[in-house]
Amino acid sequence: MQTPDGSTCGALAAEDDAGEPDVRAFSTTANLPIRAGMAAAGTLLLDACGGGGSTPTPTPTPTPVPVVTLTAPQASRFFGQATVGYSHADITSLGAATSVDSWITAQFAMARPQKFWDFLVANGYNVAANVNGTAGFEAMGWAQLMGSADQLRQRVGLALLNQWVVGIDGFASSWRTFVMAAYLDVLWDNAFGNYRDLMDAVSTSVGMGLYLTYLGSVKANASGSIPDENYARESMQLFTIGLYQLNIDGTQVLSGGNPVPTYTQTDVSQGARVWTGYTFANSDNTTPNRMQLPMIVNASTHEAGPSSPLGISIPAGSDGPTSRKLLLDGLFNHANTAPFVTKQLIQHMVTSNPSPAYVGRVAAIFVNNGSGLRGDMKAVIRAILTDPEARDDTQTASTTFGKLREPVVRLVQWARAFNVTSPTNLWPFGNTSSSANRIGESPGHAPSVFNWFRPGYTPPGTSVSASGMVAPEFQITNEPSLISYINYMQTVIAAGAGEAKPDYTSLTEIGTDSQALLNELNLVLAANQISAATIASMKTALDTIVATTPAGLANRIYAAIVLVMASPEYLVLR
Repeated sequence: MQTPDGSTCGALAAEDDAGEPDVRAFSTTANLPIRAGMAAAGTLLLDACGGGGSTPTPTPTPTPVPVVTLTAPQASRFFGQATVGYSHADITSLGAATSVDSWITAQFAMARPQKFWDFLVANGYNVAANVNGTAGFEAMGWAQLMGSADQLRQRVGLALLNQWVVGIDGFASSWRTFVMAAYLDVLWDNAFGNYRDLMDAVSTSVGMGLYLTYLGSVKANASGSIPDENYARESMQLFTIGLYQLNIDGTQVLSGGNPVPTYTQTDVSQGARVWTGYTFANSDNTTPNRMQLPMIVNASTHEAGPSSPLGISIPAGSDGPTSRKLLLDGLFNHANTAPFVTKQLIQHMVTSNPSPAYVGRVAAIFVNNGSGLRGDMKAVIRAILTDPEARDDTQTASTTFGKLREPVVRLVQWARAFNVTSPTNLWPFGNTSSSANRIGESPGHAPSVFNWFRPGYTPPGTSVSASGMVAPEFQITNEPSLISYINYMQTVIAAGAGEAKPDYTSLTEIGTDSQALLNELNLVLAANQISAATIASMKTALDTIVATTPAGLANRIYAAIVLVMASPEYLVLR
C-alpha cells in the first residue's frame, strides 16, 4: 500500500440547503443557534483552526514556566489533552494539592482495572456461538474508553491505535472480537513501556499479522510465490521512520530543495523476507485462546537467506526471531524514528501543528530519557504534556495551535463528564462509524491502515493548506458529518444509549439559571474557551425554554449541552 495522493474525502463541502439538520425541537428559538451554527460550521471550524483570513504569523516558542498549581480552566485544558474525558470532580482534584507532574506519575503507577480480553471472558463472549461473529466488540471498547479509571492510558492507547492502525473489519479470520481484544491489549499494555517493546509485541500479534497479511507469508519459491510486502512497507512508512528523512525537530531533510526518501522498493522487498513463516501458535480453533498468543515462525517457510533492508545486515541462516530482532533494532535506532513517532503523538494529544522546537524537545527525550534510555514512553508522554508549548495559556488565542477534537473523543468526553454508566455492561453505543446518522468514527473500525485521517492531511483550497499547516481530523469532517454528529449527540444527550444513561444531577441544581448552567458546561467541556459573545447567544436561546417544570428543566439542560458541543470553540481543542 502506498500513501494515497490528493485525497479530498475530508474537504469541507459547500453549504447545501438540502442538508438542513434534523434538529429535534427543544423550542423554536432554541434551535436557531444550532441551525445557524451548522450553516457556517465548516467556515467557523477552519477559522478556529487557523484556516480563515490571511496566513497566520507563527507563534514564537514560549519561555518555559514551571507549572506548580492549576486554576480550574487550566486543569480542564490539561485534561482535554491528557485524557479522553473527565468530570468536574477531576478538575477540582487537580488543584492546589496536585500538580500536573504528580498526576502523571500517579497515572503511570495505576494498574489496568480490566483488560479488553478479560472483559470479553468475564461477560461470556468466549463461546462457540461467537466464533464467526463480532459479539461484544463494541461493548468492550466503550467500556474501556467511557468507564475505565486509567484516564491517561486510555488517551495514549487511543493515540497509538490511530498510529499502529488495525481494524476489526479487515480481519479474514474466526474469533475476530478476540483478535482485536488481544491487539488492543498489546497497545494499552505497552503505552507506558518502551517503544521497542511495543514494536516487537505488535509485530508478533495475530491482529497485525492478519490485518497486514503477513501471517501465512512464505519465502519465495519456484512456483513464483514471493513474500507478502504489506508489513515490510507499513512498518517503515507508517509506524517507525516515515517516507522522508527528518531532522530531529521533525522538519524534512532536503537535497536540492527536495525531500529525501527514507527507503526504496528494494528495502521493502528485502524487509518482506524477514516477515515470512509467521503463523498461529497452535491449530486449536475451538476457543479464541490462540488469538492472544504471539505468532510463531515456521522455519520451513521462513526465508533464511541473507537480506539487507535499509542496509541492516541480516546474515544467511538467521532464524525468524533473530531476523526480526535485527530489523526492528535497526528501525528503532533509525534517526527518523524519534521525530516521526513523537510528532504524531503530539498531534493526537495536543496540537496538529507543533513547532519544530516542540517536536525537537520531545524527540530528544525519546532518544535519551535523561538516564541513557531510548524509547521510554513514560518520559515521552510526560514531555509532551508538560512542554511549555502545551502548557502555555496564551495558546488559547493562537490561530496556529490546537487540533480538531476527533468525534470519538467528543462522545467519550460527554460520557465521562456526566458519569454515563452501563449496569449490565452492554454499553450499547454500537458502531458509530456512519457519517450519515452517527459521529463518523468508531474505535477499532478504521477503514484502512491509513486510519480515519492521515497526520499530514490538509483541507484543500483553504488557508490552512496555503499556510503549510495540517488539520488531520478534517479528513472526516464536512457539513453532512457535522450535522450527523449533532443529531446523534442530541439523541444520546437526552436519552443515553439504551441502558447506558448520563447523570445530570449537578446540572439540575443550577439549570434554572441559564448563565450558571452555561458557565459550568463551558468550564467542564471547553476549559472556559467559549467566548462571552457565544455564551450570550446561547443564553438568549436557553432563556426561551421555560424551566419551571422538571421536563422544561431537562430540555434546557439538553439544549445547553448540545449548543456547547456544537460550538466551534468547543470543537477545536487548544
